[in-house]
Amino acid sequence: MFTKNKSKNELELEQHDLLEHAQARIKQKKRLYVHFVIFLIGSVFMVFINKILNYWATYDWFIWAITFWAFLFVIHTINVFVTQKFMGNAWERSQREKLVKKQKKRIAELQKEIETDFPLTNVNTRIEPTDPKTERLF
Repeated sequence: MFTKNKSKNELELEQHDLLEHAQARIKQKKRLYVHFVIFLIGSVFMVFINKILNYWATYDWFIWAITFWAFLFVIHTINVFVTQKFMGNAWERSQREKLVKKQKKRIAELQKEIETDFPLTNVNTRIEPTDPKTERLF
């Protein structure tokens, strides 16, 4: 009876993790697509300002601005589609497991150090007074 609940809870937890991961990926892709649309509108707007409105018409500054923005968009695209493949949910899980294992090892080392420095056999022993004056303290 208890094993069925435990496996059911583990399944629900795993499904919840998968759902959260899917929602995060959808949000990342949505932001990328919005970034692309804003990039296109902004690029057209910069060309319009430079060429049609003759703002700083002696120099084609919009080329540099669009190139820089395109570079940022490429970095955003790499982050969403390439980096997430290598550093996705499985990578995060393995990193978390490594850190937990390292912490458990360190805790065990500290526990062993404490046990060697302060053995438990001396903690619970009662000191018998030999002096009658100190006997009242005990």
